[in-house]
Amino acid sequence: MFSGVYTAIVTPFTLRDGVDYEALDRLVDRQIAAGVAGIVPVGTTGESPTLSTPEHIEVIRRIHDRADGRVQVVAGTGGNATAEALELTQAAKEIGCDATLQVTPYYNKPSDNGLIAHFHAVADIGLPVMLYNVPGRAGKELSMDVIAACADHPGIVAVKEAGGSVDRVSQILSRLPDMEVLSGDDPLTLPMMAVGACGVVSVASNAVPERVVALVSAALEGDFATARKIHLDNHRLFQTLLGLDTNPLPVKTALVLMGLVEDVFRLPLCWLDGEKREILEAELTRAGVLS
Repeated sequence: MFSGVYTAIVTPFTLRDGVDYEALDRLVDRQIAAGVAGIVPVGTTGESPTLSTPEHIEVIRRIHDRADGRVQVVAGTGGNATAEALELTQAAKEIGCDATLQVTPYYNKPSDNGLIAHFHAVADIGLPVMLYNVPGRAGKELSMDVIAACADHPGIVAVKEAGGSVDRVSQILSRLPDMEVLSGDDPLTLPMMAVGACGVVSVASNAVPERVVALVSAALEGDFATARKIHLDNHRLFQTLLGLDTNPLPVKTALVLMGLVEDVFRLPLCWLDGEKREILEAELTRAGVLS
């Protein structure tokens, strides 16, 4: 079901702190023109914790309508309360999204049985589920036993692996060969694809979608020499966009410097500080993103 680049798209805001839907339309069009396979609205990169429920649903609706069937839309509808995840996922299904991205419930650190029950309840809605393992954000890793138990549900079809370990991809696929795995870390996309991942849910593609698409397309075609060159040419840029500061500060600031969005975040996230902003601008210039 999943193959290629899925952009975890930013949510642009206006200076009055509302969602900038006109800018969002332009970002969606830019991603589709670059050849991405799908767009993932309202994930971590989309500042999901700061959007109200009506905003969350409206952003998904706007992206779905703008995409108009040209690419898949994988709605970020997770939460640390199962009731919230169910409400958002039901809305995404009614909108017509292709799948849902379900983050590990954060902060409350549920048991394995709680995680399994949570994901099964979401999958029962009938929208295909991509699990999202991100222990650095959620404070809880999805164990292999949890993933295996979730794989028993026909609606749970993929894992976004953002735990920083290529070995996790091997562990998942050696045990569950039918499970689709996507990289959740741009600098690890090529290594993960070398052991069987089928693509990436990308942060960097917000800024440089053509480069990420070229890398993933080459790897999918088995042209690892070309993929390796693209990877090495852009590795420093990918690291900067993902790791210079808390995501999405670097990549959204890159879009600000590129003139694509306003320099607005929602507290408790705020602007990139001066020194880091200078580092980001220097790297974007070195990489040819800015002239």
